[in-house]
Amino acid sequence: MTQFVISANSSARDLFPVAMVIHELLGGLPVTARSAGQPGLRIEHGRVVSESYTGPVLEAAITNNKIIKVTPESGAYRGVPVVVAPLRNSSGEAIGAVGVVDITGIFDLATLMEHQSAIIQQVCGRDPCPLPSESIDAKR
Repeated sequence: MTQFVISANSSARDLFPVAMVIHELLGGLPVTARSAGQPGLRIEHGRVVSESYTGPVLEAAITNNKIIKVTPESGAYRGVPVVVAPLRNSSGEAIGAVGVVDITGIFDLATLMEHQSAIIQQVCGRDPCPLPSESIDAKR
């Protein structure tokens, strides 16, 4: 039987299966992950865009062993609300962290308007979003 083991020294490849399933469960929202001892990965649009990723919020979640909800002022997700949670071992120590774009933090109307273009860029990329065939009018 195949097993996945995540440790404080897991590589980006070790974290890939868990990060990708989170990405898929969240409808393609960007996902980042890293272990305490090694850089991790960044997944967007169904593919790995970095296998040596780290970020200040991932690092803070590991260091503080706490969930962090913040709008980063630097890094790949600057200006976009994110939530990052530590991965803990059986003793409760943070051995890594996983982060996603925080959809619960963007539905405050003022924040949504302020971050709309950055959110659309993160979720949709350069293509029109939604595609013409996916619009509400196309489904009527």
